[in-house]
Amino acid sequence: MPRRAAHIPRPTPPPGPFSAAVEGTPTMFVSGQVGEDPQTGRLVAGGAAEQARQSLTNVLSVLAAVGKSEADVLRVGLYLTDMADFAAVNAVYREFFTEPYPARTAIGVAALPMGALFEADVVVG
Repeated sequence: MPRRAAHIPRPTPPPGPFSAAVEGTPTMFVSGQVGEDPQTGRLVAGGAAEQARQSLTNVLSVLAAVGKSEADVLRVGLYLTDMADFAAVNAVYREFFTEPYPARTAIGVAALPMGALFEADVVVG
């Protein structure tokens, strides 16, 4: 199956050259989502936990737009600019995912788009 972009309606254009989600096999790869309010195009106020909550809300919105849900997520990638926020992000993560949890990585990074503190991407089956 050739790569096919999923077009997700949103009021503001994405801040870079990427598709919100791409299908090419029965697996779908969802692009990284920061804690951007899709109505304003700006990061939500607060710290890493608030941005993680919005980021994961954005991920679930992308999934819903293509007929998928949290239950379809196989792998999650978490990116934090400060690993000291890991415990707070884990607490938020538990609000979105249930057992059996998806496979997951958590990576400390120097910087993220828009000056974000947190970003998440997922692989969906």
